[in-house]
Amino acid sequence: MTNYNADFLSSEEMRRLPFRSLGTDVLIDRNVSLVNIENISIGSHTRIDAYAMLIATGPISIGSYVHVSASTYFAGRGGIELDDFSNISSGVKVYSISDDFSGGTMTNPLVPEQFKALQCDLVKIGRHVVIGTGSVILPGVHIQEGCAIGALCLVKHTTEPWGIYAGIPARHVGERSHRLLSLEEEFLAAFSSRKGRQ
Repeated sequence: MTNYNADFLSSEEMRRLPFRSLGTDVLIDRNVSLVNIENISIGSHTRIDAYAMLIATGPISIGSYVHVSASTYFAGRGGIELDDFSNISSGVKVYSISDDFSGGTMTNPLVPEQFKALQCDLVKIGRHVVIGTGSVILPGVHIQEGCAIGALCLVKHTTEPWGIYAGIPARHVGERSHRLLSLEEEFLAAFSSRKGRQ
């Protein structure tokens, strides 16, 4: 994996952290904030860049070959799942929990829950999904396999597979090529043969 002069945790340092599970060839920048690490699972060949914040008050599961870019934020109370080969660009916010903004209840984390009406629901991000910089994903959304979410989108509803989405709120604007699937096969075959020669 590329080292862009970041300061990543060593393998030994990561092994000492109480992850639910941790794969191999994982890079996590020292400036990443991991809250409730025991609720975080990470696959193999995955990188989490500087200033990402993962709040795992519920389970956060990150697959293999996943890139979580700088300054991302995951509010994991309702659960967040990132499938293999997904890519989260810089500044993306993923919320599996949200306050009620209607004024009918109180808001903010300093108010006891009996005075609030929290929406708490699993967010799923499928295989080969790419989410553009600055986008916001709300509770209960399933971004299905192969979707591309443009920059600065607000994703309020579950998507269709292999769609291209843009706007506030995000709307379907096109279709993405399925060629990624054959490229994945080629990549995994090449990676496997390279490992076999080492």
